[in-house]
Amino acid sequence: NTKVIVLRSGGEKVFCSGASFDELIAIENEAQGLRFFSGFAEVINAMRTVPQFIIARIHGKCVGGGVGVAAAADYAIAVQGADVKLSELAVGIGPFVVGPAVERKLGVSAFSQLAIDASMWRPAEWAKQKGLFAELHDTAEGMDDSINRLATTLAKSHPAAMQEMKQVFWKGTEDWDTLLLERAAISGRLILSEFSKNFIAAFKKKA
Repeated sequence: NTKVIVLRSGGEKVFCSGASFDELIAIENEAQGLRFFSGFAEVINAMRTVPQFIIARIHGKCVGGGVGVAAAADYAIAVQGADVKLSELAVGIGPFVVGPAVERKLGVSAFSQLAIDASMWRPAEWAKQKGLFAELHDTAEGMDDSINRLATTLAKSHPAAMQEMKQVFWKGTEDWDTLLLERAAISGRLILSEFSKNFIAAFKKKA
């Protein structure tokens, strides 16, 4: 009888840092690449199709897939310092899997800005202005108070009405089961390139 979902992350300063470089560099063929990136597709599609509203608690920075998760949430509440970056192009791929969710929430212009300048952090204020975050608070306490207030209100609301509302909000995404797998295949192919392998190896060496 779940009425509302609050999505939160562990840690203190990072909401989600995206894909693990150790896992990326271990991908040896396109089938493995598809399987890996399909995981992101499954998360976004699950968030899209679950009947409950999802409130995302964005307590820190979002990179790559983390931006996609924030975008796929129905209502994201963040705190100052929750800066965002789509770093995929720097790795030699692109934000193909998370792209539809980010574009849906921010629009093509803001999505393309994030995707093209893959090394630039956009401040939390920018993310709020573009619509990624519904609310932006100065403190974690303020963020949590707002999340608790909204979750409590939604828990007392009519589940069938909220389910119908969610279907309206996500209208036009019915093909995402197929689309996101097609996008995952693109990333799975590109990650096998020498460019990607060299970038990850160099990054790990510096780290």
